[in-house]
Amino acid sequence: MTKRARVSALLIAALVVAGCDRTPPYDVVIEHGTLVDGTGSDPYPGDVGIRDGRIAALGDLSTAKATTRVDATGKVVAPGFIDMLGQSELTILVNPHLPSKIFQGITTEITGEGGSIAPLNDRIIEADKVYYDHLGVTPDWRTLSGYFARLQRQGMGINLGTYVGATQVRRMVLGDDDVRPTPSQLDSMKALVDEAMKEGAMGVSTSLQYAPAPYATTGELIALATEAGKYGGVYATHMRSEGDAVLQALDEAIRIGSEAHIPVEIWHIKAAGKPNWGRMGEIVAKVDSARAAGVDVTADTYAYTAWFNSLSAFVPPWAHDGGDAKLVQRLQDPATRARIRKDMLTPSTSWDNEWQEVPGPDGILVCVVHNPELKPLQGKTLAEIAKMQNKDPIDALLDLLVADDAYSFGAVFGMSQEDVSLALSQPWVSVDNDSQGTAPDGILGQEHPHPRAYGTFPRILRKYVREDHLLTLQEAIRKFTSLPAGKMHLKDRGTLAEGNWADVVVFDPDSITDKATFEEPNQLSVGMDWVLVNGVPVIADGKATDALPGKVLLGPGYQAPQAAGDR
Repeated sequence: MTKRARVSALLIAALVVAGCDRTPPYDVVIEHGTLVDGTGSDPYPGDVGIRDGRIAALGDLSTAKATTRVDATGKVVAPGFIDMLGQSELTILVNPHLPSKIFQGITTEITGEGGSIAPLNDRIIEADKVYYDHLGVTPDWRTLSGYFARLQRQGMGINLGTYVGATQVRRMVLGDDDVRPTPSQLDSMKALVDEAMKEGAMGVSTSLQYAPAPYATTGELIALATEAGKYGGVYATHMRSEGDAVLQALDEAIRIGSEAHIPVEIWHIKAAGKPNWGRMGEIVAKVDSARAAGVDVTADTYAYTAWFNSLSAFVPPWAHDGGDAKLVQRLQDPATRARIRKDMLTPSTSWDNEWQEVPGPDGILVCVVHNPELKPLQGKTLAEIAKMQNKDPIDALLDLLVADDAYSFGAVFGMSQEDVSLALSQPWVSVDNDSQGTAPDGILGQEHPHPRAYGTFPRILRKYVREDHLLTLQEAIRKFTSLPAGKMHLKDRGTLAEGNWADVVVFDPDSITDKATFEEPNQLSVGMDWVLVNGVPVIADGKATDALPGKVLLGPGYQAPQAAGDR
């Protein structure tokens, strides 16, 4: 080689080295971890490099430059967890950090169970005043776009997407009455779904056990689901029955999916009520049959044996006609109250009679009330309250609803552990928290929630992975991540892959655990060492950072508003 060639070669090498030196450092490198990538594949050792909010590299990054290095020796590194039904649309306005969520490893929440955050009108706001007053929230939006804008202004600790509720659009057009829409009214409801899908809704949802939703026919729901299906949305449902008529309710959900050409998500799948214990096998068989026939049906579960809902759900649907104010009036009328009581004591196939499903009043735990005078009742069973007040349990329940403007919520112990485990073990079942994000302090800390609010995901890792060996670690993580991400069209979330948003958790699989109990629910889960949302730590070294890096997640039909000059 000539002297000139050697000089040229050295110059080129120097330029290459200089070019490498100009490569920007990673914002974060998580090193020496065991990667559980969300796909269900076996764990493997590796590092994760994060830059500009996204996963930029996977592999050996020991020599890479990084602003922050996280030592994950002995820890699992996984995608952030996705909560398939989160209920935080209002509480995120109260405490945008949502500590109960992030300490579980939840980085994304999907919400909007039948009654969604929007669209809104003044009539609905007035009817729901107690709910806004309870949290001190002023509803200054009327559309999904307006709500999303408020979230973006204030910031949030997790990502959030929402359905548009079939109940919500019904209330916009028909109010809370037990009526059928005229063709023109149904067109107005369909137009509201269409508008919400363009604003970023994930699909359309129903919650068919809670008035006024039960007044809707299957045909009405197919019409609304068809609108969402045109945009690639999902039909998610709290079915018309989770008890005696659960198979018929499944038939309806499957029919809606098939005729509306839309994927179906069964929320918090269960066999509710002691008379139905052992029926999860029938439920699984029906879903498997529909899936084999080509219907895209999946489900989710929170894997506790108690559910949580409004205590007004014990009252038959006809008594809710016209809304909560009318319900309270009926409960105060002796003749109507006697009819309500008779219906509660009579087995029925026309509505999911929860009073017939629970083991007894000692299986109903009063958790959240609005009336300050009723706060001492939080955390007590209905049996304890009835004894304290020297009342029949049904009278104690109905009097509580009257005194609390029908607001009260409670936990109902109505499922068998065998059914819960069988549901969780299905490959098409993901996980939902089915609880609003909360905190042990402030306004939210004054409530007595279901422990799932704080513990669902860590509890599954403790109980069903570590103790019961029902699931492998990688299968549990798949249920937390890629399975829900695929269902919700979150194409750049849910797995550890280059280019994906860096929603990442780091935890010790041998020690992560839930602390919340039914007796003492306001306790954060422990064991999450690091939680990153869009590349920004919201938990670092086990402590909250108070960062608000979350994003609004927009559904597949989203259409950006046109600028004035583009019209």
